[in-house]
Amino acid sequence: MPQDPLDLLYLLFDTARLLRIEAGARARARGLARGEFSTLAILARAPGLTQRELAQRLDVEPITVARLLDRLAARGLVERRPDPRDRRVWRLHPGPQAAPLTTAVTDALADLSRQLTAGLKPAALDGLAAGLHHISAVLDPAPALREVA
Repeated sequence: MPQDPLDLLYLLFDTARLLRIEAGARARARGLARGEFSTLAILARAPGLTQRELAQRLDVEPITVARLLDRLAARGLVERRPDPRDRRVWRLHPGPQAAPLTTAVTDALADLSRQLTAGLKPAALDGLAAGLHHISAVLDPAPALREVA
């Protein structure tokens, strides 16, 4: 247990910063910007999101996501499909050219996860996951947003 109650928050902030830096490096190694990398990773696990839902998961404004999606759609990496119930809404899916790059992205993330958790015992990993799920639930009780990050 940290001595100062803020120690845990600062550790979480710093860890998130370092993860963003590492994800950016892995994205660039595959010819992607970090946002593109994150978008493909999210859509691989949750196809059919709306642009608004994707913006929430990326923690950016919807206009930023629209521009990002325009770039990915032009490369055949993302498809916008109309929502059958609301013609104002677009559902996002991996595009026809996405499979090899999506596989590379998910492999890169799995490799990163293995590197980060190497040496941790299963009980420690279970405890870490449970703690992070609890913190996520306290901050955002909407389970749909916690499934993929």
